[in-house]
Amino acid sequence: MAVLQLLIRLPRPMDQVWPSLSTPEGLAAWFTPTDVLQPRLGGTVTLGDLGTGTITAWDVDRVAEYTVDPGGRIRFHLEPDGQTSSVLRFTHEGEAESEQTWRTRFERLTGSLAS
Repeated sequence: MAVLQLLIRLPRPMDQVWPSLSTPEGLAAWFTPTDVLQPRLGGTVTLGDLGTGTITAWDVDRVAEYTVDPGGRIRFHLEPDGQTSSVLRFTHEGEAESEQTWRTRFERLTGSLAS
């Protein structure tokens, strides 16, 4: 199993980024359609073509981790970066998605937050 880790600087504070990582509408805007998302530890999540699974970490405004089959484990960990921006520590454990695919997605996320 491959592990991809990225550090992404985002042009908004954590409270403005969190909905993009933790709501069906937010995830659909830059990542993938999200048919089901029960926002709690142990909740069910369905992430488009990546699959259906469980929320395996949930710390409101900071950490969302989704473990789906066959897509693997996807972890978003937000940290503050001054008053007006934040840093996203991203980890994906799985074989399905390339680094370039994730970089393209994070460019969409950054662009949507900048506007």
